[in-house]
Amino acid sequence: MRVIRLLRFGLMALLALCAATLPASAHPHVWVSVKVEVVWTPDGKVAAVKHRWQFDDAYSSYAVQGLDANRDGVYSREELADLAKVNTESLADTEFFTVVKADGKRQAFGAPTDYWLDHADGKLTLNYTLPLREPVAAKRTLILDVYDPTFFVDFSYADGDDAVKLAGGPAGCAVQLSRPKKPDPKGQGLSEDYFANANMGFQFASKVIIACP
Repeated sequence: MRVIRLLRFGLMALLALCAATLPASAHPHVWVSVKVEVVWTPDGKVAAVKHRWQFDDAYSSYAVQGLDANRDGVYSREELADLAKVNTESLADTEFFTVVKADGKRQAFGAPTDYWLDHADGKLTLNYTLPLREPVAAKRTLILDVYDPTFFVDFSYADGDDAVKLAGGPAGCAVQLSRPKKPDPKGQGLSEDYFANANMGFQFASKVIIACP
């Protein structure tokens, strides 16, 4: 599996271990509910994307095993700090599963900042800020995609009006969130290599288009 080969530690390493307990043909293996906030500089340039990724119950349960150091039944931010660091840094090898295009030009990212994990109601949530390498002016449109090309992980935007927020952007910006069609159930019998080669993740990715006057 491409994702497993790319990453040997952190988030994807844990996903690999989870996958070992699932049928080889199962796709996806992990589900992530996404919320994002797009951040602008005071002079009107896009500077960063703040991510909030909530993992499904099964992955969350597996990931936190052995991390309740004081055995109080609560996974504190401090107890999850090392995992948050390794997870966030390891995502660089997949370009953070994030694509940002300003007026059609793909943007590069800097190192993630302000990362932490929290755990509530049985779900693990990764929070981090992903800065653009250089702030950029989007004169027409900004496109934001969050997806795993292999569809090993299913990234879907959370329900509700707060799935995509804008922070400091020009007045009058409009946000369009298009959600993908559901995967064909027949696809569940296809191999891992098929999904890796067919770029299935992009086909099932939600797309955010931000247009500002």
